[in-house]
Parts: sequence; C-alpha cells; structure tokens
Amino acid sequence: VHRLDRDTSGVLLLARNVRTAAELTQAFRRKDCQKVYWAVVAGVPKPRQGRISTFLAKEEREDESVMRIAQHGEEGANHAVTYYAVVDTAARTLAWLSLKPVTGRTHQLRAHAALIGCPIIGDGKYGGKPAHPSGAAKGLMLHARELELPGSGRVPLRLAADPPPQFRDGLRWLGLD
Repeated sequence: VHRLDRDTSGVLLLARNVRTAAELTQAFRRKDCQKVYWAVVAGVPKPRQGRISTFLAKEEREDESVMRIAQHGEEGANHAVTYYAVVDTAARTLAWLSLKPVTGRTHQLRAHAALIGCPIIGDGKYGGKPAHPSGAAKGLMLHARELELPGSGRVPLRLAADPPPQFRDGLRWLGLD
C-alpha cells in the first residue's frame, strides 16, 4: 500500500486483498494517514523544529537516480513537505530527529535532511557518512516508527515498530536516549 526505501526499517503496510489495498491507497492520497520516522543525522538543525517545503525532481546519474531540489513548475517536479523536530542531540554534532512527512515522495526525508544541512547517518547517496569508522551505527539510520490510519468509527488505527537492533545500538553508542 505504501513503500519504504530499501535500507529503511520499520512499519510497512500491506493489504491482503485488492479492495482493502484500494481503500488504503485512497486514504494515503487524501492524506488521512500520518507517518512518523526517526532518523539520526549529522549536525543539529537550526531551528530545532520546523517545516521543509520544496519541489523534488528525479535526476539520473551514471549508475543511480537521486532526488534533487527543483523549481515550481519544472518538468517532473513534485511538491514535498516534511515537519521535523529534534528529539535529542549528541555532542552538538549529531541529532535524533522525528520526521513527519505530509507528502510521500521518493527519498523525500533523505533529500530534506540533506537540504537543511543534516544528512542522515549512513546515507551515502545524500551526503550522510558513517557515524564512526568502527561502524557502531550501521546502515541507514532511518526508521519508520509509526503509521496512523483511519480506523473503524472514530478511533484511528495506530501501528508502531520498535527500531531494529542496529538502530538501537547506534543510538546507544551515540549517547542518545
């Protein structure tokens, strides 16, 4: 029903039949679903919470494609909006962020984190380096923490996934709580 980047851990919503998939897809299109991601980034954004609103367009490179910041009206450009807040910091050089995408563009969170000067740790495509040469924070430090969907009646359905061991180990090693 929705997608995660290959190296992103966390909540992934799958439907067991076509009707349910169509209903859930429409809920995402209407923006009735809310997502929360956790990321560990290089740097601490200023301000410590805010809204990132840009246009993103796919750029083909030799062996990969990346999303780049684009201009309104540019061919292939789509509007992308993300809210962010700092959860914790380590030595003023790393931050644990809570990210709430309003739109769901390819690599949106990764491109937006890089745009504010705080690339996600382990994201070589958008400027993120390993947290430590020893690899204490392994892989892409991006986790789909929560997904809230319209439920039956008035009660929304809230799904949450604990971070995998390498994400938790990275947080601990970085001194983030």
